[in-house]
Amino acid sequence: MIRDVLVIGLCVGVAAAASAPHRAQAADESSAGAETLFATSCGWCHSEGGREAGKGPKLAGTQRSDEFIVTRIKNGKPGQMPGFAGSLNNEQIEALLHYIRGLPSD
Repeated sequence: MIRDVLVIGLCVGVAAAASAPHRAQAADESSAGAETLFATSCGWCHSEGGREAGKGPKLAGTQRSDEFIVTRIKNGKPGQMPGFAGSLNNEQIEALLHYIRGLPSD
């Protein structure tokens, strides 16, 4: 009985360790995808990948709430920023939010 538990535990541990590189690779690919999405959707106005102000404000270190950022991405700001609700899905908008939150704040 104890031997069976140990064998099962070992198998679970080996399986988890084997999948860790895949999770890390998926996270890296997701980050790269979000960076590309930002560059092609937002980078026209938010300079240096959001790290500096351009036509739009600097996003790195923003104190705005996640809800505010998501709403702004979806709806835009009349006369200043287009809304992306029609061209980006919720997963892409969440990826942009995580990208913005990951920017260094100086």
